[in-house]
Amino acid sequence: MTTIPEYDIARSAACPLDPAPAMRARQEEGPLTRVRLWDGTMAWLVTGHAEHRAVLAHPGVSVEPARGLPRLSAVEAAAMEAMAAREDGAGGISFILMDDPEHARLRRMVTGAFTVRRVEAMRPATQRIADDLVDAMLAGPGPVDLVEAFSLPLPSLVISNLLGVPYDDHEFFQANSRTIINRDSPAEVRGQAQYALGAYLYTLLGEKLARPGDDLLSGLAERIAAGELSQQEATQMGVLMLFAGHETTANMITLGALALLRQPDQADALRKGDDPQVAAAVEELLRYLTITHGGLRRVALEDLEIAGQVIRAGEGILAVNEVANRDPAVFPDPDRLDVGRNARSHVTFGYGVHQCLGQSLARMELQVAYPTLLRRIPSLALAAEVGQIPFKHDGFVYGAYELPVTW
Repeated sequence: MTTIPEYDIARSAACPLDPAPAMRARQEEGPLTRVRLWDGTMAWLVTGHAEHRAVLAHPGVSVEPARGLPRLSAVEAAAMEAMAAREDGAGGISFILMDDPEHARLRRMVTGAFTVRRVEAMRPATQRIADDLVDAMLAGPGPVDLVEAFSLPLPSLVISNLLGVPYDDHEFFQANSRTIINRDSPAEVRGQAQYALGAYLYTLLGEKLARPGDDLLSGLAERIAAGELSQQEATQMGVLMLFAGHETTANMITLGALALLRQPDQADALRKGDDPQVAAAVEELLRYLTITHGGLRRVALEDLEIAGQVIRAGEGILAVNEVANRDPAVFPDPDRLDVGRNARSHVTFGYGVHQCLGQSLARMELQVAYPTLLRRIPSLALAAEVGQIPFKHDGFVYGAYELPVTW
């Protein structure tokens, strides 16, 4: 009798920027394998790049929790059930956990704010924010925590400006966002954080209805006034964009800086690169680091044949981005960071209709952040050993809580 291995996303302390050894072991067994979850249920683990794309693009899979998405822990299962039980929907996370056509209806209402053209128009302001943050770093004593001084405030300021959220409230929304994406947050605590953010955005949308501005929330308020969207739906969309718009990019800035500072030749290549070379380096860092942690969850609505295996209707699926991005069939020598590599086919932003809405914004922010740090502070260096850095092993988004640097 074949033993089904347990789902294990624990990363190695010796190689904290690499996927979990157990996940890589499953990849070596094949692109599609079975794993046992905490409650004894089984799920399909997708670790091959081609298979990852095939699953995420298939119309016969669902992202809706009520259809039977895999639950990764008892704590998370309780939190998801508590959220689903709320009659008011407060704190829900909108269209990312909806199937079409409802997913497409809601997503279309905000897509225009994240087009490449609109995002490029934000680049000069983003560059000013980055330069101001570096100025403040250089004006004070070192070492500093890069997370607090640069990685977190940069995307927080950018998303606040885009949405029309007062940056003065950043400590409030950052703290609640951390609670929401922490795997270990109890249902009651996570629910409180979701409700707090929801209530905050609901009130802010009410203010935008009365006094609209030139921002994304005001655009949603217009749709509320036109009867195209309820205020609760708009609130959920605002919560999603607020926490996803700063938490993910902040972790990428931090881990990217760590990876580059550990490999001075790669940092030097990015520092000296022109715009296309910087853009290519960002794609490689996105591939190499892949901060989504542990797999995108789906459930089969019908029997699917992938890589010679049949996934039956009702079976859970975990499409593991960080391992698919290390598939040697697509990325030769995948465990090596090479900022000159063509890595644009990575799946860090997912694939298919649920591909990350804010990917153009994230790319632009990273294209600003890394060169600004490396060019303005050429002597930037780590101020702690890697073993001393507190990594976010407990999060759905991987990163570091602190990154001490000096110059």
